[in-house]
Amino acid sequence: MEIASGPISLCSKEHQKIYQDWFNCADLGFIFDFDFTISIHSLSDLDVKLTLLCVLDFCADGDGRITGNDAIKFFAMSNLSRPELKQIPKGKGFLGLKEFIAAMQIPLSSVTSIVDGLKRLYLEKLKPLEVTYRFNDFASPLLTNSDFDAKPMVMLLGQYSTGKTTFIKHLLRSSYPEHITFVDTPGVLSGEKQRTQRSYDFTGVTSWFAAKCDLILLLFDPHKLDISDEFKRVIGSLRGHDDKIRVVLNKADQVDTQQKELFTMINVDILGFNSSFNDKPVNEAAIGPIGKELFEKEQDDLLSDLKDIPKKACDRRINEFVKRARAAKIHSYIISHLKKEMPAMMGKSKVQQRLIDNLEDEFAKVRRDHHLPPGDFPNVEHFREVLGGYNIDKFEKLKPKLIQAVDDMLGYDIPDLLKNFRNPYE
Repeated sequence: MEIASGPISLCSKEHQKIYQDWFNCADLGFIFDFDFTISIHSLSDLDVKLTLLCVLDFCADGDGRITGNDAIKFFAMSNLSRPELKQIPKGKGFLGLKEFIAAMQIPLSSVTSIVDGLKRLYLEKLKPLEVTYRFNDFASPLLTNSDFDAKPMVMLLGQYSTGKTTFIKHLLRSSYPEHITFVDTPGVLSGEKQRTQRSYDFTGVTSWFAAKCDLILLLFDPHKLDISDEFKRVIGSLRGHDDKIRVVLNKADQVDTQQKELFTMINVDILGFNSSFNDKPVNEAAIGPIGKELFEKEQDDLLSDLKDIPKKACDRRINEFVKRARAAKIHSYIISHLKKEMPAMMGKSKVQQRLIDNLEDEFAKVRRDHHLPPGDFPNVEHFREVLGGYNIDKFEKLKPKLIQAVDDMLGYDIPDLLKNFRNPYE
């Protein structure tokens, strides 16, 4: 077998010879001699070395499997950390070749970027926990490749005629970062229209996009600062994404008032509904022109935020991933706790209803048992609504191995990922 072009062909000639000798022996089915085994141990690449040693044993024994004693021997050679060794399946007596190599799981050995690493960590460690405890039904859909690979997004929200589409068209005519996707939402309705002309859950859709977006621009028309009921609900659905929000007072150049009066309007009519953001102030209000200099300064600040999005998107993606992992852990604690409270035989329906009715108390028990911060818990009313459609007795019990895998990911894998790879936009 000839060595194909790729990573192996790019290594040193000495290593290439070892690889070529190995392929030749594998093709002919020869027994490897001691000198050749020693040459494999001289390799610096841990993954390749372990793989060759595994196949060495496979070819030498001819039984198609790697025994427990062989595995222990290879583990000793690998210098793998204890968390990584814990991932090896137990109780089988032997590991198949492919299973053994997959079980080595050195997360950073085959990734080329932070995003690639997060994708692999999600599939291997976080997704099994989410699937087991139905996290996707209660909180957020399971992540797909597009969630990791998509460009950073900017969502524009506002009532009708606030200039959202015009704002985007202006940016498209100018120089703006190519690695950004703009999401132009329909204008928020007011009055009777908001009950009769929506054929879908607009607030729910907005909340979904808010979780995916890297920046949210709330546009207001200074001539129409009244806030409709639907817009208030939309703003309330942005809770938890406060750091992404920028308030833009558009068309401000058409307001023939004093600067002080305009700022008063902003504070009273816009920032006055901070209760929607859990009493936290909005980061910044970008104000349209009150004179050319102020207009240019505010416009430059806003454009600077837009241009920084690709650079900040990688950091935000990591933060969102960590936040999701913590939420999934808490969700698994809640579900397994409710499962534990169910009786083994009689009265299951009554106990389930009691648990649903007293969900706040059950949350408090989970919080005390696992020493968890209250701010990380899901919304009680939403959780209760979803929980009502399930049979709690069918839920899974707590599986410590799944929890440990996520803890290892948060404690070891993600820090290693950040240490080995830089932000691609820096």
